[in-house]
Amino acid sequence: MSFKHLTTALLGLALAATAIAGCGDVDNGASSGGGKTVTVFAAASLTETFTALGTTFERSHPGVRVRFNFGGSSGLAQQITQGAPVDVFASASPATMKTVTDADLADDRPQTFARNRLQIAVPAANPGKVATLQDLADPDLKVVLCAEQVPCGAAAKKALAAAKVTVKPASLERDVKSALNKVTLGEADAALVYRTDVKAAGAKVIGIDFPESAQAINDYPIVTLSKAPQPGLAKQFLQLVLSAQGRDVLTAAGFDAP
Repeated sequence: MSFKHLTTALLGLALAATAIAGCGDVDNGASSGGGKTVTVFAAASLTETFTALGTTFERSHPGVRVRFNFGGSSGLAQQITQGAPVDVFASASPATMKTVTDADLADDRPQTFARNRLQIAVPAANPGKVATLQDLADPDLKVVLCAEQVPCGAAAKKALAAAKVTVKPASLERDVKSALNKVTLGEADAALVYRTDVKAAGAKVIGIDFPESAQAINDYPIVTLSKAPQPGLAKQFLQLVLSAQGRDVLTAAGFDAP
């Protein structure tokens, strides 16, 4: 089996595991307090910002619980098309959102609420002495990328092509948090991840900008689902994300306004 085919097979297993874990983690019934639960599927890179917005939403909606499933956008879209009961879907790319809209599962037209771009993430000590995107071509470096099926991987492929740089990754991860984790644990010399994830990691990693990232900016769309168990609350959560308050939270985390 070729490396490409092996990678595809492994990604499929990973996505299947994610679907099982994700569906088991989502509570769509009443919360312990007898209130309602809003289920939000969101790209892994939104973990910190959406968790904060979820807390804000719960405070303004007594008795309501916001339950999140964070992961690679392509895997989340697959779970939705397979029937997972979801109120809101926030994706890291229009391409993965299209999987849901093409299946007629969106309640309305998706709206772009943020934009993100890549950085090179390296450990704080930068043992590989990485300074540019071109450095990632060094075969002695352990470089981690997201799998091409997820938005951070698609963006990395586009940026590398723009720079005419060929990278042989040590691993292909199922979402951006998994790729960054390899760097924070010292298991990789570098990874191509979103700058928002680098910022969230704090002093554990250093983010290196590169000009080709401008060729691979990701738009983040959000939508309520046509079969949302809590359609009214779903729309209210979406409006919070789109509001000035939501924009402030996203901007503070390093996202660009749409």
